[in-house]
Amino acid sequence: MKSAYQHWLEHQGYAVKSVQTRMAHAGRVEERYGDLDQHYDRDQLGSVIDELMYSTEDERRNKPNPSKIPFNGNARENLASYKSATELYCKFRRETAEDDNTSGISMFSATDGDEAVIERGQLKGLERDLQAALRRAIDQLEPGLEIVDDGAGRSVSSGFIDITARDARGSIVVIELKTGTARQNAVAQVLSYMGCVATEEPDAEVRGILVAADFDKKTRAAARVVPALSLRAYRVSFEFTNADEASV
Repeated sequence: MKSAYQHWLEHQGYAVKSVQTRMAHAGRVEERYGDLDQHYDRDQLGSVIDELMYSTEDERRNKPNPSKIPFNGNARENLASYKSATELYCKFRRETAEDDNTSGISMFSATDGDEAVIERGQLKGLERDLQAALRRAIDQLEPGLEIVDDGAGRSVSSGFIDITARDARGSIVVIELKTGTARQNAVAQVLSYMGCVATEEPDAEVRGILVAADFDKKTRAAARVVPALSLRAYRVSFEFTNADEASV
């Protein structure tokens, strides 16, 4: 794997061992399917991810390994690890491409349109930072939550879930994070993700949590009639110290 990917993983806050594991899994996929960058440029790794899909129903039917990757042990668990690694590499490519696009614009005098693009890039970066912070302290969102997406946004047919967790009762929890005020379309987005997960895992109970700094009236009204969806507001606080004293 390329050093840029390693640096990106480290920037996401992964421990050294986790970085090594994710790079090893992605390397294993690349070994069997060919250059991941070429697959990303072709279809954003969609064809590879499709071959790594293995549901609980597949496990129940004892379906054989559908991928090109040989392994021993539980097929669903193994393929979930390789699928997660591939989705994480896809996320790396997508986010670094966005960063490249926005950083290029900032080198010139911005028009109104350019300023909007720069702002979107800044918001995207803020969302990544907030997500990394939430992953490190997921129990503060709700006691008993455990992240189960192996550090990558889970890929479903309607998009990428920010964080997938399991609660203390065993339910799958779809967590969507928005910077600033969440609008009505955020509710539809979370519900579509929840529906996709429910389709992939029909025996599981699925619920959602929408996290944002605030919620407009339409968002609150929509969520009020969906018992399986909760709204959680985050607050950011700053702590300041004297720079001279901190360096002593």
